Amino acid sequence: MAAVLLALGIPLAVSVAAAEQQRVIVDRIDDTARFAALAQYVTEASGGSQEGFPDERGETLRTELIRYFDVYGIRAGVFYRNRTPMANAPENWRVPGTGVARDAFNEALVSRRSHDPEQVWPWQRHRLVVASPVIRDGDVVAVVVTDSPTGQMRSKTLHGWLIIGAGEIAAMLLALGAALRLTGWVLRPVRVLDATTHDIATGRLKSRVAVAGGPPELRRLARSFNEMADNVEDVLEQQRAFVADASHQLRNPLSALLLRIELLALELPEGNEEIASVRTEGKRLTQVLDDLLDLALAEHAEADVRLTDIGELTAERVASWQPVAESRGVRLAGTCPPTTAWADPVTLSSALDAVIDNAVKFTPEGESVEVTVASNGASSTIVVTDGGPGLGDEDLARIGDRFWRSAVHQNVKGSGLGLSISRALLAAGGGSIAYDHHEPHGLRVTVTVPRSGPTA
Repeated sequence: MAAVLLALGIPLAVSVAAAEQQRVIVDRIDDTARFAALAQYVTEASGGSQEGFPDERGETLRTELIRYFDVYGIRAGVFYRNRTPMANAPENWRVPGTGVARDAFNEALVSRRSHDPEQVWPWQRHRLVVASPVIRDGDVVAVVVTDSPTGQMRSKTLHGWLIIGAGEIAAMLLALGAALRLTGWVLRPVRVLDATTHDIATGRLKSRVAVAGGPPELRRLARSFNEMADNVEDVLEQQRAFVADASHQLRNPLSALLLRIELLALELPEGNEEIASVRTEGKRLTQVLDDLLDLALAEHAEADVRLTDIGELTAERVASWQPVAESRGVRLAGTCPPTTAWADPVTLSSALDAVIDNAVKFTPEGESVEVTVASNGASSTIVVTDGGPGLGDEDLARIGDRFWRSAVHQNVKGSGLGLSISRALLAAGGGSIAYDHHEPHGLRVTVTVPRSGPTA
């Protein structure tokens, strides 16, 4: 729109300036023609000088030129071929020997009206010179020259330009307002779709796009997106249901199998290594099934988010894990000032249990685990650092994946699902969990929960 307005406005502005100058030139041509008609019958004085006029026509011409200069401020004169004045106003004005006036005078001497002067723009202080021949008996006997100021013409041109500029600005503002309304109408469904996509990506699978407003293509896209989200939710729900059902169905046969192993152990000598190994693997399998069931429930359950003192809650979890840490020779310390945030107390407690358990489990004897609660603007954090061996960059990228365990920690007891459960529990309440290196060695786990309440 700006390009169109410029393409139209610039030629229009040039046209306005040219029209205004042409109007002035036409007026000057009329004036010179009138003066030429008066000068045509003036008898030349002896010697071609201005020592007097033999008839009253000369006096009339002189009077007209003086009145013309007094009223309009335009210098005008009738000059013989040798540039001596027949009559002029003001009296001390002569045809310049150089410049535009000389060129116009010379053109008039050959019985031609002077060419139109170059365009005068509002920022230029040039004058307009128009010359017409005085012809008597077919010969050019004198030349009428007018030298006009251009202040009024430039003012009118500038006024016309201001009107054009105001019109273009008004058109541009109108186009801008229409463009904003149009882009808002087009992009509003896109913003809603973006927000819904973010909600689904962060675990709120129930989010959907309201199919209303916007172009037909975006409405069809919204319906297709909702269908896709429904299918994805159905597939995930089937997956969770399968994991939960499989875990639940496998627990009963496994419990019966462990019971028969215990009965069989009564018939064998005490301390049999094979029986002890079978017992250990059976208990490990039971733990894996329990963790799978917990993970399925964590991903399916709705969080009961409320305003919670996470400092007090974290202090309770640190106190609960204190005996375990002492039994392993690990010093567990907590800095838990009162800090409020929006979280589900049950799920946050479960997530902290998994993180602290993991830190105590992998921290060697004599090292320490520190838990720190702090608030940072719109969120509150719980940072758990340990003095264990830590993880490499590649392992940090995979930590929290289901059943993943670092190659150097394969012999440590666990199913590899604890941190996955923690992430699922936190995501359900709008929180998150991140992992990083802890200097000089160890792992730094940051649990983040929002301080603002949930929106509709």
